[in-house]
Amino acid sequence: MDLLEYQGKQLFARHGLRVSSGRAVTSVQDAVAAAAEVGYPVVVKAQVLIGGRGKAGGVKLAADEQETRLHASNILGMDIKGHIVRTVWIEHASDIASEYYASILLDRSAKKPLLMFSVEGGVDIEEVAEKTPEKLIRHHIDPLAGLSREEALQVARQGQADEDILEGVADALLALYEVWLQEDATLAEINPLIVTPEREVKALDSKVSLDGNALYRHPENQSLSDSENEDPLERRAKEEGVQYVKLDGNIGILGNGAGLVMSTLDVVAQAGGAPANFLDAGGGSNAETIKQAVDLILANPAVTAVLFNIFGGITRCDEVAEGLIAAFGEIKPTVPFVVRLDGTNDAAGRRLLAEANLPNVHSAATMNEAAEKVVALAAGGGGS
Repeated sequence: MDLLEYQGKQLFARHGLRVSSGRAVTSVQDAVAAAAEVGYPVVVKAQVLIGGRGKAGGVKLAADEQETRLHASNILGMDIKGHIVRTVWIEHASDIASEYYASILLDRSAKKPLLMFSVEGGVDIEEVAEKTPEKLIRHHIDPLAGLSREEALQVARQGQADEDILEGVADALLALYEVWLQEDATLAEINPLIVTPEREVKALDSKVSLDGNALYRHPENQSLSDSENEDPLERRAKEEGVQYVKLDGNIGILGNGAGLVMSTLDVVAQAGGAPANFLDAGGGSNAETIKQAVDLILANPAVTAVLFNIFGGITRCDEVAEGLIAAFGEIKPTVPFVVRLDGTNDAAGRRLLAEANLPNVHSAATMNEAAEKVVALAAGGGGS
């Protein structure tokens, strides 16, 4: 679960990281009141889960009430790469002497937390890694021992942080690791981590992703999702307990098991198609689950064909067939379906579909055949 900037900073403050005072507001009038409360000058910042806010005009400095009103009016409702701004963060403007970068993420290949630090903050860290990799310090943390103060100081020195704020940088790195560990985050990033003229180290921005599977341990964080900007189909899927991610293509995809669905996406793409979604019906899917999944896939108007790729283990192929038959009876799809059933009760499943004689449903024996058929059908090329 990705957090908005102000939510991440509130999480930072909870763990002792210094952040500027500010307020999240949803109206122009509240923005003006918040600016008066935190004190001018202020920064009016769009709160969206996408980068490039500044270039899009979503971050503005305001010296007085008139400028605050103008900027809040312009930013609220702004469309930034498909994300509508419904909240702005009004923050007291900070004086900046230096901009650093710090992050902690899970390095799955090393199976350890990875701490990254650079004195080249405020820019795309990918650019730093590519052009001046020696300025990006990478330090793996022992997951059993955790991050020690000595290690944090070593990283700060190795990254060539100013000598007089080494302790402050170490404090920030330790607090950032505490956020990552105790909040079950997969990413905790500060860019920039600023040094003020008074030599105070503060988080000027935040990027935090929490492990959704661990939210049951953090009831206080469950309300932090950006539900207003969440795709309505993804929100509906979450409410229904379905693993669904909307994509940009036109071929609906359903499989049982995340690995199989990912492979199906790849095979469809290799065949020249564009998947419209990731949908994992899960192991043990029954007829009702399948009917629900079909309804969800077809709720996306971009879908022009659907591929069912089922490998029966716990999931029974005859149950999948019954679910598809029930869906056709209630939803009456108008787009073609390609169905590949293999595994537990696959012969029974294929027999049920043949007897039902559903309109515009095509069978396939292999993944490659299924992908080729669905791509042709999605393009209006027919199928056999």
